[in-house]
Amino acid sequence: MPAPEHAELAIETRALRKTYRSVRGRSVGVAGLDLQVPAGGVHGFLGPNGSGKTTTIRMLLGLVRPDGGTAEIFGHEVPRELPDVVARVGAIVESPKFFPAFSARRNLRLLADGIGTPRARVDAVIDEVGLSGRAKDRYRTYSLGMKQRLAIAATLLKDPDLLIFDEPTNGLDPAGIREIRQTMRDLADRGKTVLVSSHILAEVEQIADTVSIVAGGRLVAAGRVADLLSGQGGPAVRIRVAPDDAAVAASLLGSRGMVVRQDQDALVVEGAGAAEVNRMLGEQGVWAVELAPLQADLESVFLGLTQHESPGGRTHRGGRRRWGGGSAGSHTATTGTDEATEVSA
Repeated sequence: MPAPEHAELAIETRALRKTYRSVRGRSVGVAGLDLQVPAGGVHGFLGPNGSGKTTTIRMLLGLVRPDGGTAEIFGHEVPRELPDVVARVGAIVESPKFFPAFSARRNLRLLADGIGTPRARVDAVIDEVGLSGRAKDRYRTYSLGMKQRLAIAATLLKDPDLLIFDEPTNGLDPAGIREIRQTMRDLADRGKTVLVSSHILAEVEQIADTVSIVAGGRLVAAGRVADLLSGQGGPAVRIRVAPDDAAVAASLLGSRGMVVRQDQDALVVEGAGAAEVNRMLGEQGVWAVELAPLQADLESVFLGLTQHESPGGRTHRGGRRRWGGGSAGSHTATTGTDEATEVSA
């Protein structure tokens, strides 16, 4: 279902396409991508390495020219109208460069001078990313997480409405990941639109309001995180019974039309809730030692959408969710393409 007419879109692409030439011939980086990013909140742009995320971002920023289709940022077609909207966009696509011997504040002041931003803005963005206590320290003394937060501060100098981060937590330790995650969430809570590209679905799930999942340069699912998770596969439970009862439990539940599979010393049962499973087993004198409902996550959603891939690289047809929930139309996604010139996606 298309986005509601009243919903402003920060980013929209239609049939966006990019192919590359390499020594092995032509490869498709982005294959007719239809992408919608609502204004406001965190939008996860998700998919495995090589799925077209960085190529898409580079086309949005005018760094790569598409072969076909259209792309818009806040209603302005890019790259043709990029000068009209570039002041509203901040992005980190590759590792930013700072002077190692200069302090964070001095690095940002030089950058502010270069883009015509008042120097008073420097301390404000340093405070926004939580680096006030280390603003006088040299850049080379910073941890990877602090360097990434300084890069985010640099994108905030012109106070953009849209922030685009490509794999912002790559190489960070758990503490650094948590810091960047919180920074992105704080920016969205202040009214910014944050597009974060990542192949780590579980990480983005913790902060994203909406997501688009891509594979092979095509969209395979999109929508609100809660809608995607609630619409996958119905109820499921993990149950553990006495070892001698495991075969009986699996046979009984399977005979009632449920999907049952072994998971180490437990059974995963799809197609019924915990109370129903417990009742059916209890009626036959089989009692659960452990019983817990299972909730889908973005990783399981993605795997469910792409697991039926054929050797030719075509996947099964499945529902594609659009904004506002509702029923989905059929689509075919292509996976397994080679993005020869992408940097990090």
